[in-house]
Amino acid sequence: MNQQKRVGAKVQISKNGPYIVSGDVPLSKEIIGANEDGESVKWEQKQKYPSQGQYALCRCGHSANKPFCDGSHAKAGFDGTETASRQPYLVQAKVIQGPTMSLTDVESLCAFARFCDPRGGVWNLVSATDNPSANKHFVSQVCDCPSGRLVAWDNQTGKPVEPMYEPSICLIEDPAKGCSGPLWLRGGVQLIGGDGFEYEVRNRVTLCRCGASQNKPFCDGTHASIWFSDKN
Repeated sequence: MNQQKRVGAKVQISKNGPYIVSGDVPLSKEIIGANEDGESVKWEQKQKYPSQGQYALCRCGHSANKPFCDGSHAKAGFDGTETASRQPYLVQAKVIQGPTMSLTDVESLCAFARFCDPRGGVWNLVSATDNPSANKHFVSQVCDCPSGRLVAWDNQTGKPVEPMYEPSICLIEDPAKGCSGPLWLRGGVQLIGGDGFEYEVRNRVTLCRCGASQNKPFCDGTHASIWFSDKN
């Protein structure tokens, strides 16, 4: 289930330091849009940053120039040790079979964006995917999962159903929870560990930028419990 690697789009993790982005990867900010019940229902683009061939994004959460690194990781004594599993997604995934679609789920990758929750949750919707309306909502909600924790599969073709993204990075904002979320890598950006390990290239990945995830380099939702804000 490797996403085809896009030439040049790369994020290099520096040891106890920032994410070094190269390959002229576009950077923008996206907001989790909620309905009147507070449920996550849509992505809204807030702003685009000027194009840069290479730039360094804060990983420790302490920079005074967020989202960019200002060297604060050294003063803060940031420990950026990568503790996440390096096994391919499908090796880690739990599979839930539905009548026309199936769902794979790697819970440790959850970034707490909550698009999976409306309409009873995707774990219930998958069992009703022979219903056109339920199928549509199932696919839409799973594809809105920024972390790629959840992937929808077409049972007939055996292939994943993925949104089309160009290589890009988004800074997630979560007004409903009053916090800033992770870095959202989209469209097959290569992530390289501090030791040179090449992580599986995927269409959707979320990286910790609050510094507090217990599943580094990936987001584990801790930003919400610590009220992380990229404004301070």
